[in-house]
Amino acid sequence: MLPLPMRVTSVLGHVVPNGARPLGYAALAAAYGLDAPAPDRLFAAGERHTLRTEGRWSVLTPRYQPPADTLVSHLGFALRHEAIDLGLLAALFRRPEARRAITAWVRRQPTGRHPRRAWFLYEWLTGEQLDLPPAPRVTAADVLDPAHQFAISGEVVPRYRVRNNLPGTPAFCPLVRLSPDLVTMRASDLAEEARAVVRRTAPDLMARAAAFLLLLDSKASYVIEGERPPQDRIQRWGQALGEAGRTVLDTDELLRLQRLVIGRDTRFLRLGWRSLGGFIGARDRDSNAPLPDHVSARPEDLAVLIDGLLAFAARSEAGVLDPIVSAACLAFGFVFIHPFEDGNGRIHRWLLHHVLARRGFNPPGISFPVSAVFLARIEAYRAVLEHFSRPRLALTEWETTPDFNVRVLNETRDLFRFFDATRQAEFLASSVVETVRTILPREVEYLRRYDLSKVRIQNFLEMPDSRFDLMIGFLRQNGGRFSRRARTNEFAALTDVEVLAIEGIYADLLLDHG
Repeated sequence: MLPLPMRVTSVLGHVVPNGARPLGYAALAAAYGLDAPAPDRLFAAGERHTLRTEGRWSVLTPRYQPPADTLVSHLGFALRHEAIDLGLLAALFRRPEARRAITAWVRRQPTGRHPRRAWFLYEWLTGEQLDLPPAPRVTAADVLDPAHQFAISGEVVPRYRVRNNLPGTPAFCPLVRLSPDLVTMRASDLAEEARAVVRRTAPDLMARAAAFLLLLDSKASYVIEGERPPQDRIQRWGQALGEAGRTVLDTDELLRLQRLVIGRDTRFLRLGWRSLGGFIGARDRDSNAPLPDHVSARPEDLAVLIDGLLAFAARSEAGVLDPIVSAACLAFGFVFIHPFEDGNGRIHRWLLHHVLARRGFNPPGISFPVSAVFLARIEAYRAVLEHFSRPRLALTEWETTPDFNVRVLNETRDLFRFFDATRQAEFLASSVVETVRTILPREVEYLRRYDLSKVRIQNFLEMPDSRFDLMIGFLRQNGGRFSRRARTNEFAALTDVEVLAIEGIYADLLLDHG
């Protein structure tokens, strides 16, 4: 029987609804005091035959309450009704009771779908083999239920007669639930919508739009980090974004990208993988001690985590994991690990470009300006990052080092190799929707109107292209009117009639489209 107290009041930091008893992962976490972030959705059995939701809790009817509170009964509930949570399972499987219970379960039900899934997950997560013979030849069961979570095509593992459709390896394997928003995204075929925009746009116009969007994204990626680099660095990073997806991702590429991001001045940081602790946050004004919002992965875990991240990139691509899901897992996983002293944020966003381009999601030559969308939605972006960091910070023991850094005192690798990336995938999906349906068509329309305004103005005024671009820039900054400074300096040669005509054309074509 589970060592559950008579009345469980809180599970993983979340108060249990009145009159309800935890089910599945929640019951296991309460019984064994598992240290892991809480799933976004927790389950409990209520006293009435009605369903209700309270915060993270889904309160089910009494019929879901198992006859006996055992490890197997609640693990079976989790495997049937909940998304696979590798972090909680890893914590559970460290308990000696789990080894004995799963072994007995498989022996009792050797052909059962859920016992075989539990057996596979135990050995996959722990690296330990249970004293069990190979499974009988029955229909292979999916490790991940495709009705609950995004999965790859996978391969059948004969020992268990299960299909390993996990997108990663034990070194790194974030998972994403089929939330309503992501189901809608998958059904909408955003990639085809983007290709349709390209097909109905003149090639030269689309090339100019693509160049602008690339530069816009490069600049935004630096602005998010609070930097204002010179234009040449912005252009070089834009070129790197444009080249994303052309090669297989490896450690040399990640190291090259960091050198490109940082530039020539490396006097105050060490290039390459971190050898010390890392954190994101503020410092105490008086003592200079760290006040972290996020504590990065331990330096001694970086090699395994990065190898796992690269294996995830290869396995999810070969297994045709949804491109947006794959990009979110890889890119956000990288920034959560934070393997470098500096440059992590920009490389994190480069990885989004890399996956989408490599999977052919965005049209050839077009880079979705996800950084620009993230910048425009900066508070929502921060909330998505904090959704990961806040519960993990509570599980991280750390101390301040003599040089005012952080040193992690407990084992935290599971916090970074296993996580639910649903919130991150939803945010990326909504950002791609905004790019495809708003930003890309808007930029194409702006350039069309820009060209038309140029033709109309050139009917009565000859002007070099560089001077015309400068003039449009002044008008954009001043609400469609020439400022006094522009009239008396750069455009003093214009007559009053010409000024009125130009302002009228700008108002007709560009005023609401800049």
